Amino acid sequence: MNSNRRHFLKTLAASSAALALNPRAALLGSATTEIEKHPTPGSLDFVFFTDTHIQPELDAAHGCALAFQKIAALKPEFAIHGGDLVFDALAVNRPRAGLLFDLYQKTEAQLNVPLYHAIGNHDVFGILAKSGIQPADPQYAKKMFEDRFGARTYSSFDRQGYHFIILDSIFPTDDRQWEGRVDDVQLQWLAADLKSVAPATPIIVISHVPLVTGFLGYSPKPEGRQKYNTYSVENSPDVIALFENHQVIAVLQGHLHVNETVHYKNCVFQTCGAVCGNWWHGSRMGFPEGFTTVSLRNGKISTQYQTYGFQSIDPREKF
Repeated sequence: MNSNRRHFLKTLAASSAALALNPRAALLGSATTEIEKHPTPGSLDFVFFTDTHIQPELDAAHGCALAFQKIAALKPEFAIHGGDLVFDALAVNRPRAGLLFDLYQKTEAQLNVPLYHAIGNHDVFGILAKSGIQPADPQYAKKMFEDRFGARTYSSFDRQGYHFIILDSIFPTDDRQWEGRVDDVQLQWLAADLKSVAPATPIIVISHVPLVTGFLGYSPKPEGRQKYNTYSVENSPDVIALFENHQVIAVLQGHLHVNETVHYKNCVFQTCGAVCGNWWHGSRMGFPEGFTTVSLRNGKISTQYQTYGFQSIDPREKF
């Protein structure tokens, strides 16, 4: 076992012990889930963090820096950002969007680990009409994100006998809004990607917008009639159908800023709390600012939500 992994496990064990002494912390989102698959691949430790919503206001850049410093101290083998890097590219002009992405990339440098990004709804440039951005703009919609990070918005990679799939669950609509959806071109790509994976390989999927969630069953109900589904992936049955006959052991999700675990068809759908908590206004429905550590052992996945000590300058119970 290398020194980085020993350090990661030692820190994770210490955090777990602290949570055992603090029942409220456990209530706020400590979750450990195990699903066993065969054959048994290697061991792997990484960090999943989501919804940084970085901006110059509300001390958000400092909050992100604190989170990234704690993640770096854990020395994970890599990290995955679950989307909504910035707040907000949807409805702003090019200078403001550029400022936000510059701020994120400058702050992200503190992580100093291999990093993968999913795209979130707030990372899509100028699609709301009030932005003043025209669809002919060369960086309109997802192009700014792709240019910044040098890759398309969905991809896959392999680590230590595990296969990772990063989905793009943001679908800009013709009337310049958005919906949670995996489009047809990506579905075709996903089917081909899954077909290329050995049947016994454990698979972890990343989606910004949840594929499966019980959120609307316990959260405050949205006001007004919603034209589009922005709480979960509208065509998630089409996505999940592709998982059949494959060893998808977990889907790591963001967007809702809460910790929630749903078991469905031998898969763990883990919605994870946000680095920004309640959009930098303190805790969100009792879940504080934080990120998720993930350990993979012999086809089992365990997760632990960790806070990092940020104190909001404008706490609000609801946002």
